[in-house]
Amino acid sequence: MSDATELTSATFEAAVGSGVTLVDFWAEWCGPCRMMTPVLNELAGQFAGKAGIAKVNVDSEPSLAEKYRVSSIPTLLVFKDGTETKRFVGVTPKAELLKAIDAALA
Repeated sequence: MSDATELTSATFEAAVGSGVTLVDFWAEWCGPCRMMTPVLNELAGQFAGKAGIAKVNVDSEPSLAEKYRVSSIPTLLVFKDGTETKRFVGVTPKAELLKAIDAALA
């Protein structure tokens, strides 16, 4: 099983700039965010080599949270070639995330 990649302001644009990437905006103190961690790690293993699965800690990277208008966490964004294609707010079932990633890959 792979783990989701931790992104910072320095690595974010390169990570989402090409291909498909699911980015989870989260924080350590957020219970619902912690509930999403095993789902994201499963997706990272499932989509290894096909799509990126990444996380942004909003406490460490408030400028990224502000740039992408993240006001509630967890917020999960699907990017395709640098453009946001789908947004989920709150705990999201794995099946919905799978569907969104598959749609972006198609």
